[in-house]
Amino acid sequence: MVENLKLIEVCLGSARVGRLALSPDRRCLFEYDAGWISTGFSLSPFYLPLKSGLFTARAEPFGGLFGVFDDSLPDGWGKLLIDRWLISKGIKPITLSVLDRLSLVGSGGMGALTYLPAQNDLSSEAIHPISFYADEVQKILNDDYTGSLEELVNKAGSSGGARPKVMVSINGQEWLIKFRASSDPVNVGLIEYEYSLLAKKCGIEMAETHLFEDKYFGVRRFDREEGKRIHMHSAAGLLYASHRLPSMDYTDLLKATLILTRDINEAEKIFRLMIFNVLIGNKDDHAKNFSFIYRNRHWQVSPAYDLLPSEGFNGNHTTTVNGSGKPLLSDCMEVAKAVAFPLKTADRVIREVKEALPKS
Repeated sequence: MVENLKLIEVCLGSARVGRLALSPDRRCLFEYDAGWISTGFSLSPFYLPLKSGLFTARAEPFGGLFGVFDDSLPDGWGKLLIDRWLISKGIKPITLSVLDRLSLVGSGGMGALTYLPAQNDLSSEAIHPISFYADEVQKILNDDYTGSLEELVNKAGSSGGARPKVMVSINGQEWLIKFRASSDPVNVGLIEYEYSLLAKKCGIEMAETHLFEDKYFGVRRFDREEGKRIHMHSAAGLLYASHRLPSMDYTDLLKATLILTRDINEAEKIFRLMIFNVLIGNKDDHAKNFSFIYRNRHWQVSPAYDLLPSEGFNGNHTTTVNGSGKPLLSDCMEVAKAVAFPLKTADRVIREVKEALPKS
């Protein structure tokens, strides 16, 4: 069922973008298709510029895979589901290469990229209430047998992040619904929903959010728009920054945003998000919790996500602020100075976020 592939094609919509292969030392090789070079755009401007020739991926931090394609792979919950499904089919997950993993994603991944040949023969048109998926998730977490493993893989096998989730269509709109993990408070869905509203009040751009059945947090997918797939790229993949360990500073993130978007207004979105994260204590601000989308032939900061108080890495912000894991607002101003972000704008953003937050 799952072959050990030597070559896969990368597509975006009906267009072939390029080809991926494995070198003898298990690092990926990529080459853009000539047609894509003529009409397309760079999938990852810092490491895969739009030009002919063969690109070789770094060995780390993505196991020999390019960052932009690593963004297509599930981790956390999605990888758990895929691996359990493989084991149920008599396949040892450790035997799969990154190309095999991408072929399992096929056309089911986040963002716009798809991979051929697709080696995922799962399909499900079943429609269930959200509580059904919540019950099935709990069975997985409890190591109980579930007859719905394949359906969960179909609904969440390409998802990232540690929290259990499914991706479903509701009234013709694509939603991502999150469920409680074992270590989460009982009302984590309500908490995340309330902080999503607070973030919007603080001027942070977010996709539409909703509290389903009064307890399950849901967010409209921003990588889907009127039936079209939107190319997205995490800061982790863009900068080759591991999301598992502290590997990035907000200074790096702001510099990258300015270079990529060439728009001070996009940089302001990141600066505002930094202030919000510092003030609410969202320390799980790792490199995959920031993304960019390519729309109308321009890069821009994606709507924000995963915004709620959290412990982070040993009680420190995973993305440091001016080198500090326990930053003060003065550190945020030092970040602004380091990237030549207008200090008057920085002062205004800090004031706006502080005024919108509840007084403690």
